[in-house]
Amino acid sequence: MNDRYDAGAADHGADQYELVGYDEYGRPVYRQVRPQQTQQQTYDPYAQQTRQYEQGYGYDPYAQQGPQAPPAYDYGAYDPYATGSHQSGPAQGTPHDPYGQATAADATGRQPRTAEQTAQQTAHIPQQTGPVHDRETPAEPQRDYHTEQFAFVEEPDANSEDVIDWLKFTENRTERREEARRRARSRIVALAVVLALVAAGGVGYLWYAGKLPGLSSDGSATGTATAAGAQKRDVIVVHLHDIKGEGTATALLVDNTTTERGTTVLLPNSLALTSDDGTTTTLAKSVEDDGSDGTRDALDTVLGTDIEGTWRLDTPYLQNLVDLVGNIDVDTDTDVPDPTAKKKGAAPLVNKGRDQTLSGKMAVAYATYRAPGEAQNAQLERFGQVLHSVLRKLSSDPQGATTTIQTLQQILDPSLTDKDLGTFLAGLSDLAKGGDYKTDLLPVRSDGTLSAQTGAGIVRNVLGGTAKSPDKDAAVSVSVQNATGVKDNTEKARVVLLNGGFTFLEGGTGTARATSEVVYADAADKANAAEVAKTLGLPAGSVTKGKISTSADVSVVLGQDYKPSSE
Repeated sequence: MNDRYDAGAADHGADQYELVGYDEYGRPVYRQVRPQQTQQQTYDPYAQQTRQYEQGYGYDPYAQQGPQAPPAYDYGAYDPYATGSHQSGPAQGTPHDPYGQATAADATGRQPRTAEQTAQQTAHIPQQTGPVHDRETPAEPQRDYHTEQFAFVEEPDANSEDVIDWLKFTENRTERREEARRRARSRIVALAVVLALVAAGGVGYLWYAGKLPGLSSDGSATGTATAAGAQKRDVIVVHLHDIKGEGTATALLVDNTTTERGTTVLLPNSLALTSDDGTTTTLAKSVEDDGSDGTRDALDTVLGTDIEGTWRLDTPYLQNLVDLVGNIDVDTDTDVPDPTAKKKGAAPLVNKGRDQTLSGKMAVAYATYRAPGEAQNAQLERFGQVLHSVLRKLSSDPQGATTTIQTLQQILDPSLTDKDLGTFLAGLSDLAKGGDYKTDLLPVRSDGTLSAQTGAGIVRNVLGGTAKSPDKDAAVSVSVQNATGVKDNTEKARVVLLNGGFTFLEGGTGTARATSEVVYADAADKANAAEVAKTLGLPAGSVTKGKISTSADVSVVLGQDYKPSSE
């Protein structure tokens, strides 16, 4: 109830207020309007009918004498958000009882409101807190609202939901990118670790199998020697006999069945061996004097290996073998003259160059060629090239290789049959075609012995043996000084002496002199001095007793009367 306002309204001519809007706290704001004239109907104090007014809110100062009822409002005419366009209170022309006792339906057809509902809708004067408006109003027609009718709460810019969502989206996308980069880095690190482990495992296997490059060098580890010694190998020795030049070249063919690699080991003729009678000799002299069996046993002793057989390959059989396999391709390192040419300056039989196709005759000429003043190792390496090329062209089928060997119709060593040799060569051919084959030259010192730093690597890793050169004191050491004026004569004398079973010592170059001299210091070496002179082709009168300044048993000074046997 609003007794204070209602009482004042009777004394001040029933002032009227209209709703103009709401303040920032949601409270209604009113303004005063001029009162309107109304027409009153005759009041019947006993009647239960509701007073009706033609316009506005009717006010009867005497209405307090009779029963009072709360006024009935037309909610369709009341807009809580209207400002200025509508007046508060009932619609014009709507019958209304200011005390709310209506006995019949109002003009809008609404049922009379209860006293409780009417009390909640009582109009309020300014500075009064109005009641909560009834939200259960009937649906009303669509109205045209304007911005100035509403009071908006200021929306923050930086903290708006859209901005926050965008920031969250950007942050999440950045985090996803960083996480992807971290995962990529982790994968790269893991891949590098895996590759390192695989590489380490591969190197370890190659180290164990003896396939690492450089294992044949002098610095091979002890553990590698143990592993190499446990491997299984098949080895045969090949002697190439030049029936015209009366020279020999020797090589070992090795098939390592454990590592599945093949090797040709070239053996210099100066290699010091122990002959059957216990004296020191050279490989070339052993082949000539002791034959295949004696040489094979001597090689087993020096190299610590087990040679299974000997293949004597004379030059006519080599020529036939190359023709049977259909010629060979070799990277030749020199021009080889035609030995049958009658005129000087004729075209060479073999030209220097890469991938030179050689027939049987050309292959023999290249394998046995040794230029004037050239070391025997150069000719030996050419023989190794021919052997390698023949293996690449030979059949990898054991039966086919055996047929090729049988076609040669050569007489083999009793230790090696046609079938055994054919099967062995077929296995090496398969390795040569697959790139698992190499050729190594066994390095020896000037006295023909093997050093632990040079030959031991090949002997240990390739052959699986232990180098054991004969005692150098067992051979007669010969010091040679070249006074012929021809530089190559030193090398020629060295080869001849080594082939003769002597130990060669370099004596340097002296002033040219006409005659040669062979000197011995101990009477026990007189016979040895005479043998040295005979080996070098010097006259017996050149042997004299004298003082030797070196540690050699015999000292030789080559004069201009020295004629090398190779010329």
